[in-house]
Formats: sequence, structure tokens, C-alpha cells
Amino acid sequence: MSQVKQTFANVEEQIDRVVGRRARMTTDLATAMKFQRTALALHRAFGHRWKARGVYRFKTHEEADAWMMKMLASSDPTGR
Repeated sequence: MSQVKQTFANVEEQIDRVVGRRARMTTDLATAMKFQRTALALHRAFGHRWKARGVYRFKTHEEADAWMMKMLASSDPTGR
């Protein structure tokens, strides 16, 4: 035998005040289009590949940081 629990909130009660406000979205279409143009320019500048693909494992954080700097400085995404 199951029982339906009664709600503990009074749904008929009038709400007198609201705490806080919702922030308006500041990004409009023009801003989004500027970002898209910048992303497209970067995409073309780096030869349609921003990073080397795959999973890389490093023994230390320093080794990973050195590899990342080498990849960022290299125009060839494979690091060759």
C-alpha cells in the first residue's frame, strides 16, 4: 500500500520579493562573429591544425611544459 506524500510548500502563497537578478547575456551576434573571424584566421595561419593529435605521456610536468612550448613555437603541428 503506497501513500502519496503531501507537499510541504504552499503553492498558493504570493511571493513578495525576489533576491538577486539574472545577468543579461553580453555576447551579441556581432561579438560572436568577430570571434569566429579571429578563430578562422588562426585556423588558416596554423595550417588547419592547432595542435598535434594523440595522447602524450610525460614523466614530469617540466617535460610536458617543454613539449607544449615546442609545439606552440613550431609552425609544424607534428613537431618535426
